[in-house]
Amino acid sequence: MQPLRQPLPASRRGNPLPAAPLLALLLLLALQEAAGAPAGSGGPEDSGWHQDTELPRRLLSQAARVALHFFNFRAGSPSALRMLAEVQESRAWINQKKERKVDLVFTTELYNPEEGNKRLGKCSARVFFRNEKPRPAVNVTCAQLIEKKKRHEKDYQLYKRMKQLQNPVDVVSIPDNHGHIDPSLKPIWDLAFLGSSYVMWEKTTQFLHYYMAQLSRVKQWKTNDDAIDFGYTVLLHEFSTQN
Repeated sequence: MQPLRQPLPASRRGNPLPAAPLLALLLLLALQEAAGAPAGSGGPEDSGWHQDTELPRRLLSQAARVALHFFNFRAGSPSALRMLAEVQESRAWINQKKERKVDLVFTTELYNPEEGNKRLGKCSARVFFRNEKPRPAVNVTCAQLIEKKKRHEKDYQLYKRMKQLQNPVDVVSIPDNHGHIDPSLKPIWDLAFLGSSYVMWEKTTQFLHYYMAQLSRVKQWKTNDDAIDFGYTVLLHEFSTQN
């Protein structure tokens, strides 16, 4: 946000205008103008927004989930995957177009809790739902990240396991008809969840959210270099949060 620039009064000869107090005053005015504005606010142009005191609880959870989808695909690491634990704080704003801006503080857990410490601390996010349009705008930061070195080690171990397979992966139905995922196929599922996080974020709206339900087909493609390449057919379940 840029404060309105007033023309500076001409200084008198021998009595120059002190620059530091003037800059401090401009900064104070800018901060006062920003106070109380909704998440993602640009200032006066957002005067049509007002606080939403009747925001459904399920929409808060949806905002936190879509923020985590965005976080997971941006992190780009199967070892850093997170899932929602609990929404702890929230504020929301709504405008005449029924668009919503939501500020959140929530806790997360490891997507694979058997790997160690389950709770990963807090995240804060700002989510902007453009009414029924997909691809909500997200700004998210999370504390207590897995150490970068440790994450790289875990990802590299997964890479080596996939690279050393005698036969390329070619399976159907993960999980199986009984809901079971063979431990040897769990890394395949995690990679698919990581890739699907982008799709789940991209398709989410105020009234629709998505879960990865099943991999109906996984095929590993041979490569001529050090890369590993998988083709997935993913089944996403669509859920409505509309009243």
